[in-house]
Amino acid sequence: MTNSVSSAKFTADAFFAGVGGIELGFEQTGKLRVLYANEFDKNARKTYSLNNPYIPLDGRDIHNVKTDEIPDCDIMMGGFPCQAFSIAGYRKGFADDRGDLFFEMLRMVNAKQPRIVFLENVKNLVNHDKGNTFKVIKEALTENNYYIKWKVLNGKDYGNIPQNRERIYVVAFKYKSDYDNFTFPEPVKLTKTLHDVIDFHNKKDEKYYYRQGKQPFYDKLVPEITSQDTLYQWRRQYVRANKSNVSPTLTANMGTGGHNVPLLLTDSGEIRKLTPHETFNVQGYPSDFKLPADTANGQLYKQAGNSVVVPVIHRIAENIMDVISKNDQPSSPARNSGSYALIYNSMDGRYSGESYVVDFNDDVNVLKQQVKTSGKPILTDDEYLKFVKNKKTGDFYMIEKC
Repeated sequence: MTNSVSSAKFTADAFFAGVGGIELGFEQTGKLRVLYANEFDKNARKTYSLNNPYIPLDGRDIHNVKTDEIPDCDIMMGGFPCQAFSIAGYRKGFADDRGDLFFEMLRMVNAKQPRIVFLENVKNLVNHDKGNTFKVIKEALTENNYYIKWKVLNGKDYGNIPQNRERIYVVAFKYKSDYDNFTFPEPVKLTKTLHDVIDFHNKKDEKYYYRQGKQPFYDKLVPEITSQDTLYQWRRQYVRANKSNVSPTLTANMGTGGHNVPLLLTDSGEIRKLTPHETFNVQGYPSDFKLPADTANGQLYKQAGNSVVVPVIHRIAENIMDVISKNDQPSSPARNSGSYALIYNSMDGRYSGESYVVDFNDDVNVLKQQVKTSGKPILTDDEYLKFVKNKKTGDFYMIEKC
């Protein structure tokens, strides 16, 4: 543990921790230390513990964790499992058993009332079930008195990492003064190339190479894999080159078969797949990040595909830590109590926006009256879903029963 982390002013609890990419991005600010982490997957825990021996790691199913068993914290973070919301998860959403894991994390949030809640998920979260899934998540946070901002960011545009990886980042603030002062980072120029994160030069273990007679589709690879400026994927019947000269999105499916791991052309003219270490490099992990020697490569590929682009997390974390470091007296306006919530929304298309509860009341008409002077519309659920479907931009209100 570095001195900067051990003496950090702010603390965090991490759920669905994976191998610790979100925590790493925050710890790199030097202003935060992780008090507790929870991860159910035993193979991911091995990688996590190898790199974070000082962080208490709980391997239980989150359903079995009692709120009084975890420490109070300033920031609660997690990349709650995305399979329930991704195309790869067959778009099951909350019907999938994994869909309730968000609500298990919300149980922890409600008990601990952290100053910040940080969530990461697949881009498709905002589109799933015509927008209903993300609507539920937003309302669950805002009706529990959090002010939220969200944005979809691409690793190549916001992390200077040569990977086309779009993810949604949600930052929820307990205090409106923190929310008002936070902005997501601006895009940065991509200066790193695949050659900065992948070794095209040196010989690797034979198991990573594709050979004549070893792969039945090898003859189809040779005429297509011709450049060292990009990576390739075998798509069952054809080879796909990534036209933007960065890595395609790494997926957890890399752990289920070699054809899912991106391919490259070596200096010697051979074709091979990325090594597990290279997949972590493509996610922006530091060169000294350790992988357990006794863990199968399939599991390591899965861990990398399930993980995050660390430099993007770090840039968001820098902005969060800057805001809360400077705001010694955080505050929020007073709100009434009531069974209905008046929720403000501002959206720039599907992939960027903010939302919070303006007020609560038992009388819907009182809430409607508050909106009249704003000149903004009050949308019904159906109108909201149409707004999302049409990728509209604008400010509006909704009234929801709590």
